[in-house]
Amino acid sequence: MPSMRIGFVGPGRLGLPMVERLAAAGHDLIVHARRQEVRERLASLGVRSTPDLGETAREREVALVCVYDDTQLSAVAEELCRELPPGAVLASHVTGEVETLRRLARRHLEVEVVDAPVSGTADDIRAGALTVLLGGAPWARSRTAAAVRCYASAVLESGDLGAALSTKLVNNLLLAANTQLLASAARLGEGLGIAPESLLATLGHMSGGSRAAELAAQRPPLAEFARIISPFLAKDVSVCRTLADEHGADAALLLDVVGRGPLDLA
Repeated sequence: MPSMRIGFVGPGRLGLPMVERLAAAGHDLIVHARRQEVRERLASLGVRSTPDLGETAREREVALVCVYDDTQLSAVAEELCRELPPGAVLASHVTGEVETLRRLARRHLEVEVVDAPVSGTADDIRAGALTVLLGGAPWARSRTAAAVRCYASAVLESGDLGAALSTKLVNNLLLAANTQLLASAARLGEGLGIAPESLLATLGHMSGGSRAAELAAQRPPLAEFARIISPFLAKDVSVCRTLADEHGADAALLLDVVGRGPLDLA
């Protein structure tokens, strides 16, 4: 894989293993890190870091952003786009509102914006087994793919800007609905004398199983799995509801299941 000049913002729970994989692949990498302890951790990996956000973007071919939500993305994206050279790519791993990225693209025509939401865990990243969806201009998707293949085994091009993010939001709404159904099924099973852990293990081999059941079986008990994913799913369900309303799309059944289930995911 040819070396690329990459800037990275957000070396956190998911971002740090991404940085580790990018560095191991030999890319010319600079990471934005404000906290001294994070800079020391990056230095121990042989990764250059800077507290100067603008420096993260200057002379870079790609700037990758892996922060929690639109608020954090908006706090860094404008300066990154101003400092990136013409023809560079800003790729966002954030699961948030499509319009946030479209506004950014309209204001910075000299930079190509790509939505690059991810599906997977920190362990998946370390194994190079993450899934990354890409939306944007074809050449910009291709450049982003060349970078993220360091930590992704599935890089799926979804179409124009916003297509990848919309796909991820639908996925997360469906995951929330499936998790609610799974919790309801577990309650039914308990009422019939079936231990939840036994039900989850069995569903992995049966037609009623789902990705939600598979993930929950890896992180028992079910309540603990729900606790881990609830903050993320609640945020994404809200964003997906807004997006569906804006487009007049029917998400009523999925939202009804999410809202009526026993878990607090809405």
